[in-house]
Amino acid sequence: MAKFVKVAARADIPVGGKKLVEIDGVAVAVFNVNGSFYAIEDVCTHDGGNLVAGDLFGNEIECPRHGARFDVRSGAATKMPAFAPLPTYAVKVEQDNVLVETLD
Repeated sequence: MAKFVKVAARADIPVGGKKLVEIDGVAVAVFNVNGSFYAIEDVCTHDGGNLVAGDLFGNEIECPRHGARFDVRSGAATKMPAFAPLPTYAVKVEQDNVLVETLD
């Protein structure tokens, strides 16, 4: 059975917002896209850049270093120079809490 950990209150991540959290020693970026929450590993697969520092365009986060983009819903690379996908993590909302699946 999957385990989840609270990472934020729903109000902490407004629509179009993002938040960097650490889960089991891994940097994870949590996004609110039109009221749905998604979580991906916060490391660009092109050069290791911090994605949460980039701009969110709809459901795509753009790496601030070289402009690679990733779909936060699936982790898929959508724009070069990145081509490898990112790990994604299950997210659920209980009451007003945003929870992300633990990595262990």
